[in-house]
Amino acid sequence: MIRLSKLTDYAIVVMSEMARRVGTVHTVAQLADRTGVPAPTVAKLMKSLTPAGLTTSHRGAAGGYALTRPATDITIADIVVALDGPIALTACVEGAGEECGVESLCPMRGGWEKINAAIRGALEQVTLADMMMPAWAPPPGEAPVTRAAARAG
Repeated sequence: MIRLSKLTDYAIVVMSEMARRVGTVHTVAQLADRTGVPAPTVAKLMKSLTPAGLTTSHRGAAGGYALTRPATDITIADIVVALDGPIALTACVEGAGEECGVESLCPMRGGWEKINAAIRGALEQVTLADMMMPAWAPPPGEAPVTRAAARAG
């Protein structure tokens, strides 16, 4: 099973909360309170997201963290790479950082590269803003469906 880490999931939740309040500097305690993610976990996230350039830290009495760019400009791939490292399904794909002992003999290498590129591409196409949209929201340009219209439909 391919699964993102719990930290990546939490990062999306925390960063979504930060994006809802654009221009605000958020403390770890505030983010923990608003999201339900434990404060030590939020602090750990910020220690990964800030060096990755996704958040910035502000020191002082009014200090905290803020997003470095709008949610529309932060991809899920950016977040995954910041927390989990390069997107690499197997040791033999480009950027995996691991050595495969049978790489030179393996006929699957090209296949895994295609799959890895497809997954990376999909994660690069989805932004933090996309993740913040309610699941029931209509695609851009389409009128919202009311509950009455949905029942009648």
